[in-house]
Amino acid sequence: MRGMVLLFTLHFGGMHAGDEHSGGDRWLSSDKTKHFFTAAFVQSISFTGLRTTGLSRTGSFIGASAITSVISVGKEIHDRSSGGAASVKDLTWDAAGLAAATALLRRTER
Repeated sequence: MRGMVLLFTLHFGGMHAGDEHSGGDRWLSSDKTKHFFTAAFVQSISFTGLRTTGLSRTGSFIGASAITSVISVGKEIHDRSSGGAASVKDLTWDAAGLAAATALLRRTER
């Protein structure tokens, strides 16, 4: 649980890192790396937590994907409501992190 609190603290910052100097939202930046790995982390932790409760692998993948998606979209809504801009590019990198973590988790033991 402490890890999730830390994740929210780090992930729900104001402006995207480097945006004030880069002139805007770019496809490749340190911010996009953070989105990718944060989404992968949330997917992995959520899947593990759901499996621990006895949920099936399929159910855990679906639940973890839903949790990761809600957090990703919530972050963009937060950005927009706090004066920033929501970013489709951020959501794309979040989806890539979710997919990468899922691909790795599918190869783990049952």
